[in-house]
Amino acid sequence: MAHDDDNEPSSANEALAPLPASQRVFGWHDHASLWFSLGVGLLVMQIGAYLVPAVGTRDAAIAIVLGSLLGAGLLAWTARLGCESGLASAGLMHATYGSAFARLPVLLNIVQLVGWTTFELVIMREGTQAIGQQAFGLALGGPLGGALTTLLWGAVLLALLAGSMVKLVRRFVSRFGLPLVVLSLLWLTWQFATRLQAKGLDAFWARPGDGGMGMFGALDLVIAMPVSWLPLVADYARHGKRSAGGLGSAFSGTWIGYALANVWCYALGVMVVSVAEPGTGLVTALLLAQGGLVALGLILIDELDNAYGDVYSGSVSTHSLLPRWSVRRWGLLLAALCTALALVLPMHTLEPFLLMLSSVFVPLYGVILGRLGTGRAVSSVGPRRVDLGAALIWIAGIAAYHALAKWAPQFGSALPTLAATFLLAWASRPKATPTTAGGASALAQSRG
Repeated sequence: MAHDDDNEPSSANEALAPLPASQRVFGWHDHASLWFSLGVGLLVMQIGAYLVPAVGTRDAAIAIVLGSLLGAGLLAWTARLGCESGLASAGLMHATYGSAFARLPVLLNIVQLVGWTTFELVIMREGTQAIGQQAFGLALGGPLGGALTTLLWGAVLLALLAGSMVKLVRRFVSRFGLPLVVLSLLWLTWQFATRLQAKGLDAFWARPGDGGMGMFGALDLVIAMPVSWLPLVADYARHGKRSAGGLGSAFSGTWIGYALANVWCYALGVMVVSVAEPGTGLVTALLLAQGGLVALGLILIDELDNAYGDVYSGSVSTHSLLPRWSVRRWGLLLAALCTALALVLPMHTLEPFLLMLSSVFVPLYGVILGRLGTGRAVSSVGPRRVDLGAALIWIAGIAAYHALAKWAPQFGSALPTLAATFLLAWASRPKATPTTAGGASALAQSRG
């Protein structure tokens, strides 16, 4: 089978076949570094800044810790499934929903990933414009400045996608990117913690919410970020070395790496909004901190990891539908498409659409984990062209998610929908046969 970084077109469908053991090189440090890096982002900090006025400091802190642990745990569970089976996200969808029906969620995932990559490019563009204005007095906010900064980040993204994903994670993210991002987060945390202490920690902790959101709503908001990565995690976890026993490095590395980054960035957003002057934007507040320019610049560069992660996963999913082009070629095409969209689309008005599309993947993965994540066999080929039971549970889950959001928002949508679809999928799973019972799949066992 061709390697996923192969330059040449290939008729082999790399996304739907298990990755050979010879190509599995990620260890615990690689998984943890990757998912810590992907968990850091300006968007996470902005959501953290939104939590405090809505629910107050204490409830925001509880929601951040619980939501991050739960959301990262779901990511880790899916990572373990991808690592054990060697299948990409598209392969897990095929194994759960059948080879024909799975094309629908795969296609929705591609649309979602193109949208989020475009949104990431807009965030990087606006951050660059703010840095240019604040530090150098450059007026980059006009049409020409917006186009130049968008094309700059698009060109960097294309350059990264022309290389090897495995080498990028192991040689850059793990060795260089991660330490720099951690240092920038430590610096910003120290800066804003010092200002919080000067204003009074007791008043900070006692700050009440305005009642704009309940605790379950806040949990939903925190869980939304890790859940948005569910359709991607297996694309990377399949490159992990299989462990002889226990939960494995993909599980623990993904959970610890992402949970730590998620808690840290949400908490930093809470701290920033608590000390910034009213009406000050998050990026501006970060820039005004001592050394904030350098720290924000490093976080902005790390934001590129998120765009890269979205495009790479989107290219794996697109390759699963149209395997004549390699993963690399699809990645370059999707990156060019996202750059073009970032130039013309009003992305901030599209954010609600992207969040609505994300709601599709909560019940989708509730069913996948219910069917495949409980120690049963995982085959790279779906049991049939359409698994009607799995498909109906997924569709019902989408309806339940939006019904809860509309008529019972106080209970949240993500957790009840995830629990219901998981239990239904687990209860209706096909009975194991003697040849497939007993944990990992025969396919996985044959790889040692």
